[in-house]
Amino acid sequence: MYKNKTFGVIGVCGANGNLIARVLKQRGYDVIGTDLAFKKDCRFAKSLEGYDIDVYYGSTPETFFERADYIIPPLSLPEDVPILKECDKPILGLLEVIDLIKPEKPVFGITGTNGKTTTTTLLKKIAYDNGIKPCEHDLEGMQGNAEFIPILQSRLDGDVGILEVGTFGVPGTIERIVKHTEMSGGIITNITPDHLNDLGSFMDYANVKAEFIKEMGLGQLIVNGQDPTITGLLRELDFKGEVITFGVDELPDSVGMKECVCGRDIAVKEIISGCGYYFCQCGVTTPQVDYIATNVDLANRTFDLHTPTEKITVKMGVDGLHNVYNLTGVIIAAHTFLGLSYDKILPTIASFTGVSGRMEEVGEVKGKDVYVDYAHNPAGVETVLKEFKKLFGDFTTVITISSESGYAGDIDIFNSVLKFSKFIVPASVASQKIALEKLKDNPKLNDRIFLNHVDDFEKTGTLGASEDEVRDGLRKALNLDCEMVIAIGEAATKFKDLVFEL
Repeated sequence: MYKNKTFGVIGVCGANGNLIARVLKQRGYDVIGTDLAFKKDCRFAKSLEGYDIDVYYGSTPETFFERADYIIPPLSLPEDVPILKECDKPILGLLEVIDLIKPEKPVFGITGTNGKTTTTTLLKKIAYDNGIKPCEHDLEGMQGNAEFIPILQSRLDGDVGILEVGTFGVPGTIERIVKHTEMSGGIITNITPDHLNDLGSFMDYANVKAEFIKEMGLGQLIVNGQDPTITGLLRELDFKGEVITFGVDELPDSVGMKECVCGRDIAVKEIISGCGYYFCQCGVTTPQVDYIATNVDLANRTFDLHTPTEKITVKMGVDGLHNVYNLTGVIIAAHTFLGLSYDKILPTIASFTGVSGRMEEVGEVKGKDVYVDYAHNPAGVETVLKEFKKLFGDFTTVITISSESGYAGDIDIFNSVLKFSKFIVPASVASQKIALEKLKDNPKLNDRIFLNHVDDFEKTGTLGASEDEVRDGLRKALNLDCEMVIAIGEAATKFKDLVFEL
């Protein structure tokens, strides 16, 4: 039906339009594009280079419609706008394009609350190092783990699809991604509270993540067996596919409370935040996992991994107990999904030094080491700062976060920072306001919390601080009597180049 036809894509400077144009071109169709943005302002123009797609930048001329046999408008363009109402060519919607082009490759997804990006990046690196090409969206500066981006990405050229799967706190997003990518397997790293402002309760959020399980059908799931939420959802949903569990053999160092799928609050003897050893009266309990990491030596970055058939020694290129979990999940996926032997996996694990913005050492200022970390929800902050404390001792934390779970999330984050940090510099508006409350209730904290002012910067998502606030926070932190500074949150990573300025 569409052979020898030309598709006219409106909005090629947007993520969806850009991906649609490239997917169609790679499948051998003729494609032209248009966008009201000029090329110099087109965020993703670079990814269109080399595709032989004529693009009309700055306007949508009549020639565009004359040349096109089918018009593909962006989702954001209403059907009754004049440009479409006056068009005499057939209109194709995004879902029609998705139905037209299938992934035609094995697709694997990574979801969870924390560790998704590290897990996805490392699994892709293992694939590349072994001559397996994952499809890439190539949208510069965009994570692209939600909405329609993973779905379209799975249709780009590549041997496999390895997709990070997020939600933005929107029910139905994960279900749509798993379904339309024809995903056959995936990892669930953990499920801890996040997006509670959007979704209400923790179990509301957990049920959004559960869409990954529901839609997977008879596929393969690699899961953190020491997370009671994942274990409970697998039982509750009566998952019929293959489940591979993993965990870490470490002594718990704290006890946290977590809501079970049955509605009870259960105690979790935590190895990392929200994960460890648990038992609920409803029968949800820590399983005997299929893969277990033992003899963890964080100082020397090694651990032993007991697989169902053998024991292997793993050398890590990254720090932290949370990364032992991440690496274990990746090793299983590389072995079962990519079909690689352990000796082809372990060299990449050893050489992988992490993802930008995750426990990243940015530089040294005034003899102080400065790190940034993207952690932006309570469990992520607690886990990362706990690891920093184990590895390095005292540090000053600059908080740039505004939690997507609102005030309750901001309080939990601040309390974790207070627990693990020698000094605290609140840079985000949310943390500044909580700092004022803390100082009012306990004046003795004046020796640990250093606050200049409270302003009215309006957050965007988890971007809780402006560039000026991050700069001021770092300056203050660098003048305190502590040899390490850790700036946490999206703003910390976005404005990390301030370290070089300072």
